[in-house]
Amino acid sequence: VQLQASGGGVVQAGGSLSLTCAASATIFRAATMGWYRRAPGKERELVASITSGGTIYYTNIAEGRFTISADNAKNMVYLQMTSLTPEDTAVYYCNVRRSVLPRWNYWGQGTLVTVSS
Repeated sequence: VQLQASGGGVVQAGGSLSLTCAASATIFRAATMGWYRRAPGKERELVASITSGGTIYYTNIAEGRFTISADNAKNMVYLQMTSLTPEDTAVYYCNVRRSVLPRWNYWGQGTLVTVSS
């Protein structure tokens, strides 16, 4: 199974970007899909998550600025980001994790978001 994240790039502060994560197989069933990020010199951290049932969780990073969504039929997860600041500069990773049997935990390769001031 592969997760392909895309949509990163360079944007000016205050701008917007939309990230997409595509799974190569049907792995969203009874799973939680999440976007994480790792800023330079920092640990990887959760940005937002969505379950296959549609329950959404936003961390303080994302609250009010980012929107996570998923299309289970297409095996796609999205992260729409607005009001970006230089502090949002990071490599963004998508993750699909299933905690019930059969369990799995897949990571995408990451897509770089650079926000210039």
